[in-house]
Amino acid sequence: MKTLNLFTLVVVTLTASVSLQACRHSDRTNAIPAADTIPVALMALQHSSSTAAFEATGTFTTNDETLLSFKSGGVIERMYVREGDLVRPGQLLARVHMDEVDARASQARLAVEKAQRDYDRAHQLYRDSVSTLEQLQNAQTALRMAQQDVKSIQFNRQYSEIRSTSSGYVLARLAQEGQVVGPGTPVFQINGANEGNWELKVGMSDRQWAATQVGDTASVQADALGDGKLKAVVRRKAEGLDPSTGTFSVFLGLLEKPKHKLAAGMFATAKLQSRARNNSSWHIPYAALLDGDGKEGYVFVTNDNRIAKRVKVTLGPINADQVTVLSGLEDAKGLIVSGSPYLVDGASIRVVKQN
Repeated sequence: MKTLNLFTLVVVTLTASVSLQACRHSDRTNAIPAADTIPVALMALQHSSSTAAFEATGTFTTNDETLLSFKSGGVIERMYVREGDLVRPGQLLARVHMDEVDARASQARLAVEKAQRDYDRAHQLYRDSVSTLEQLQNAQTALRMAQQDVKSIQFNRQYSEIRSTSSGYVLARLAQEGQVVGPGTPVFQINGANEGNWELKVGMSDRQWAATQVGDTASVQADALGDGKLKAVVRRKAEGLDPSTGTFSVFLGLLEKPKHKLAAGMFATAKLQSRARNNSSWHIPYAALLDGDGKEGYVFVTNDNRIAKRVKVTLGPINADQVTVLSGLEDAKGLIVSGSPYLVDGASIRVVKQN
């Protein structure tokens, strides 16, 4: 009887021990936390179809700024205008000493007279069968060459003076009286400001240049214009980089006459509206962008509403509350617009709001 009771006690004790161990194992299993999920707000991604708008800065100029020079060169005898002076078409601006030019003209006329005498003599001798036909032809050629020299000198004499080609202002006087200048050396720089040929030359990045087309509209604002704005249109685009500025030049023609007086080199800002529609871009909230540097940045997206994925995107224009993404979201279905600062690549998410 005592043996049976002892056996029963041992069995009960073993059973209680196994049950306690099972309970402790169950408690450890339940104590392991499930993976944390981060609540986020989601926005569906759709391609935008809109025109590009951006700003560019530049300076006023005219489309007929000209560098004037002497064709033959020489010693400048007289200069009749200074910087800032108003000029009219055909107005005499400067001239060189004419002594040397006149001497060349006299030499050319004397050469023609001699060639004419030689030709007359050769013609008479040929008629008398004393000279050959070749000698007559050579004399005739020499006469024609001397006559052409006279025409050349007369033409060059006309360009021993500098005359204005348009109605405008002298922008720069690049030489002084008594200075020796060579053929083609710039002496004056003038423009046609009084003929209404004002335009704005702006510098653009390669991306802006590619998005701009001839005919795109713009509004121009400058301190000299006060609160007013001028309507403009893209007239032409430079097809090469300007090495002095590192930008691509675009020229905007003014569509209305300025009420205020403009001057060459005056600074202005243009807001351009491109006619080219961009069908491969997305407009996203600024708050969704992470680590942006003006050209590239990062955002979090999801395709299954469960896992967040960090992707690199290429940026377009950035506004106060909106960013244009040019590429990087082609394979994404949803953009995480709230909760991004707490996410890492591959994190589990829980969508609490979806737009």
